[in-house]
Amino acid sequence: MAFLEISNLQKDYAGNRVVENFNLAVEQGEFVSFLGPSGCGKTTVLRMVAGFETPSAGLIRIDGKDVVNLKPNQRNIGMVFQAYALFPNMTVAQNLAFGLKVAGKSKAEIEATVKEMLALIKLEALGQRYPFQLSGGQQQRVALARALAVKPKLLLLDEPLSALDAKIRVSLREEIRAIQRKLQITTIFVTHDQEEALSMSDRIVVMHQGKADQLGTPFEIYNQPKTRFVASFVGTINVLEGKVLDAPAGRFSLYGAELNLGRSLGEVKTGDIVALALRPEAASLGTTVGKPAQLTGIVQDVNFLGSVIRVRVKVGETSLSLDSFNQAAVAPPKAGDTVMVSFAPEELLVLAD
Repeated sequence: MAFLEISNLQKDYAGNRVVENFNLAVEQGEFVSFLGPSGCGKTTVLRMVAGFETPSAGLIRIDGKDVVNLKPNQRNIGMVFQAYALFPNMTVAQNLAFGLKVAGKSKAEIEATVKEMLALIKLEALGQRYPFQLSGGQQQRVALARALAVKPKLLLLDEPLSALDAKIRVSLREEIRAIQRKLQITTIFVTHDQEEALSMSDRIVVMHQGKADQLGTPFEIYNQPKTRFVASFVGTINVLEGKVLDAPAGRFSLYGAELNLGRSLGEVKTGDIVALALRPEAASLGTTVGKPAQLTGIVQDVNFLGSVIRVRVKVGETSLSLDSFNQAAVAPPKAGDTVMVSFAPEELLVLAD
């Protein structure tokens, strides 16, 4: 039995369904991210798990116990919000001690736990400071430690890094993941940032319009997207349209070129028009060994991104993005150049929708 079980979860607001038939099983110690755009339902699911929202239908079990009818303080959950929600009139140490006092812990136990939490977040010297005397990153670390101080069974993180600048976000997400691994606490992390989800998670739930479009490891989500939405939302993707010539054999026509995937195209039929996804790094300019599929196009623009150069090429009525490593000795093409785009047919993914 999974540590956290969510079954057929639904939530309606004034007749509008914002979460529909959501199912998820999370194992003990697993780090799972809910990834999706604003309004997709990810925070609503998190709030239902926390007890701040009541499901319209469905079941939530934590460690085998049905918690749907329990209040938030009865679920043994730690939660960290986007807004740090620290008590401004309390020091860092007092903020960390607050939940422990409410739980009726002894003075000695409170002092020991506060000391442990300050060491965990590497703020041992700042225990007597007030929140306004801390940086944003430090405040968020205190909020995390306060949630962990009460030894929760489940940790919920609702976009905790979105208010921070880029460099601090990268540093803090590494710290959060290291702490989570050290404590082996089951964690649900809500974010709209794909890089956060890909770098931190054991598994990712990509949400779209109140539903889980795909669940998988970061490798699976990025390399094997199942729908057009997942393919376009996670990373940069080229979505092409091909006509199926022989579905069982994997043969199709793409902008006049006949290609063979070398595998069945699944449930599609011969004659169907299918959506095919190709990552920018899978395609190359010119003729390349191991990439027999070739399309001719015209360079629309070239973007220098430091270590990577992104070239956009128009093939037929479609624009393709190609990524290649910057090489000082090799000049990139110019807008208006006619070029050959090559790739391996097996790099193409057939999208379910």
